[in-house]
Amino acid sequence: MNPKRSKFPVTRVKKPEPSKDSPDWVIWAAWADRITFEEIRKITGLSEGQVIDRMRKALKPSSFRLWRKRANTQSLKHRKLFRHRREEL
Repeated sequence: MNPKRSKFPVTRVKKPEPSKDSPDWVIWAAWADRITFEEIRKITGLSEGQVIDRMRKALKPSSFRLWRKRANTQSLKHRKLFRHRREEL
C-alpha cells in the first residue's frame, strides 16, 4: 500500500496561470472571463487595442474570431459592464 503524501487532494489544471512577466500571461488573461481589460492594462501597460493585436498575431484566425465573439458578447471584459451585470443579479 502506498500511503498518501498529503491529506489534501492535488488539484491539477490543464493550463495553469503563467507568470505575469511572460508574454503568455496576456493571452491567458484575455481568455479569462473575469479579468477585465482594465486589469490587464494595470498589470502589463497594454491597452485594449494592443491586447487585440497581440491576440490576432498569437492565435489562429478561427480562434481569434471565436475569442472576439466571446469577448464582445458573453464575457465581462470591461469593468463597467461587469459591475452593471453584477448589480442586476
